[in-house]
Amino acid sequence: MVFDVSVALTWVLFLALFPIAFFWIRRAWRIVVHHDFSEVALKRGKSPDNPAKFAAFAAAINMICGGLVVFVILAVLTGGFPYDVWTAIAGSTLWVKFMLDFALSRHAHPFMPKKGT
Repeated sequence: MVFDVSVALTWVLFLALFPIAFFWIRRAWRIVVHHDFSEVALKRGKSPDNPAKFAAFAAAINMICGGLVVFVILAVLTGGFPYDVWTAIAGSTLWVKFMLDFALSRHAHPFMPKKGT
């Protein structure tokens, strides 16, 4: 194996999966167990008017994506997935998580037109 940019980026992706999974599962734990809705559907750092309404969706997104990342980590460590498969699953999971969080935050903060003068 020749060490080049591709190998370095692969290692960065794989090592980044550990803290990503930790933070996503911890966020789901905080929402479900501790009823901490401070990180639910944030838009520009502000919570929606009723964050408890969106907490179940945020917890599900975080738990499913975090669990999938843990599954990928275990599969890589046991040799269960070839390179192309685990990088595709990990990358797709990252992007889908970001898109779902963005969509949830925009749904929780509906667009309200300014009342004109």
